[in-house]
Amino acid sequence: MHDNLLAIDPTLLPDDGPDAHAHAALDDGKDARDVAAAFPASSYVWAVLGHVELDDDPVAAYAFARTGYHRGLDSLRKGGWRGQGPVPMSHEPNHGVILAVLVLREAARAIGETDEVTRLDALARDFDPNADSLLDTL
Repeated sequence: MHDNLLAIDPTLLPDDGPDAHAHAALDDGKDARDVAAAFPASSYVWAVLGHVELDDDPVAAYAFARTGYHRGLDSLRKGGWRGQGPVPMSHEPNHGVILAVLVLREAARAIGETDEVTRLDALARDFDPNADSLLDTL
């Protein structure tokens, strides 16, 4: 048997990346805005900030989550991701970027940006078919 040469290996972000440091600071009770200032490359903290603002200020939520989305894409590219392929949520360091995509999708929904909702929904499913369940962790 031959391996499927068209299969794309999953992208696994490093255990010691910026999300790990931000997550630890949040777990220690640090304010999320202070954590974002200390670890601006963390997609996780930006997703948290977006989630917090989602009900009260969806425009701010969109801006926070958009920042996390771009920070996450930067991390994925550094990890070898080339714009496609799985980013499994079973690997905890991937949670930040996946959450940023999900929160951005919800913020886009809240402000009526339907094309963006569709695109982000497809991206989340491409990352991991069960990605939506991560929203329950926020």
